[in-house]
Amino acid sequence: MTDVKFKTGEELRFFQTVRSRVDAYFQEHKLSKNANAGMILKTVILLSAYLLPFIAILVFQIPFVYALLLWLLMGWAQAGIGMSIMHDACHGAYSSKELANKIISFTVNMIGGTTANWKVQHNMLHHTFTNISGIDEDIETKVVLRFSPHAPHYQMHKGQWWYAFFFYGISTIYWALVKDFKQYINYRKRGLHKGEPAQMNWLFVRLVAVKLLYFFMFFGLPVIVGVPFWQALLGFVVMHAACGVILSIVFQLAHTVEETVYPLPDDTGSMEDSWAVHQMRTTMNFATKNKWLSWYVGGLNFQVEHHLFTRICHVHYPAIAPIVKQTAREFGVPYLEKRTFGSAFNSHIRLLKRLGRTPLDEIMG
Repeated sequence: MTDVKFKTGEELRFFQTVRSRVDAYFQEHKLSKNANAGMILKTVILLSAYLLPFIAILVFQIPFVYALLLWLLMGWAQAGIGMSIMHDACHGAYSSKELANKIISFTVNMIGGTTANWKVQHNMLHHTFTNISGIDEDIETKVVLRFSPHAPHYQMHKGQWWYAFFFYGISTIYWALVKDFKQYINYRKRGLHKGEPAQMNWLFVRLVAVKLLYFFMFFGLPVIVGVPFWQALLGFVVMHAACGVILSIVFQLAHTVEETVYPLPDDTGSMEDSWAVHQMRTTMNFATKNKWLSWYVGGLNFQVEHHLFTRICHVHYPAIAPIVKQTAREFGVPYLEKRTFGSAFNSHIRLLKRLGRTPLDEIMG
């Protein structure tokens, strides 16, 4: 991983310029780069939409048909927490205070994940080496799904454009049950979790404790108060199916689309572009004029701005996007975007179809 090198020197001028202009915007308007009142209100709304339905299920013994609707609402809120609250905090963008970011980042536990693994996978591997096969785990081939043209191709991939959504739906359940433990082992072997053996063992103890607490909350508490286990189990699956589909689609529309590229380093480990230009070629915005969507997905439809400025809270992306776009135009750097959610979604589907086709399919048209 550390052998991959991005261009430096003159190639850095684009990023230096856009960064200075964005910094000037905040200075001129006397604004903090962190959360504002609107972000705090959003945090309260999403956390309430997640916790209050669960409390209602436990306290009022709601008929199961109506309880399922509450579980569905929790899945919607769970995804929103992941995209809008946890995501900013894990990047250090929610607050200027490190402790506050650390505390708020623990909302990842509400999705069933853990902060230590998330920061390695997302902050380190994905944001540094975006769309580079073999490093960026977000495009890692998962046997049944092929997200990169450099990944192995199997016959089953022909149908991935429709069956992918089943796997999107179970992605966060897999995360909660299996993925974190696999990542812990993998990252420790690769030295990505840094620390003494005692610290690594303590990290594992915390990981197990978080998982036990998470599953006790969703299965132990309901059974204790009289909710049948099968109802808690089905509700849990419905919640995660909604959360998994939402999270997967939103993240896929930024990188796994026709317009983005999948560059590889040369034999010396060197990339064709500087880091910032690489981000511009591998990342796409979508539906940036849709204010409701922007509110809900935590500005992840402004992925270009997010990848360049991870420590700026997403509530500021609409304001700095024109600065980034204009600077990219001046330097002849790509600025990828789709006007609507639907057009980006269709691009993702077309890419899944293309990646599922064999070389013979391509020849036969």
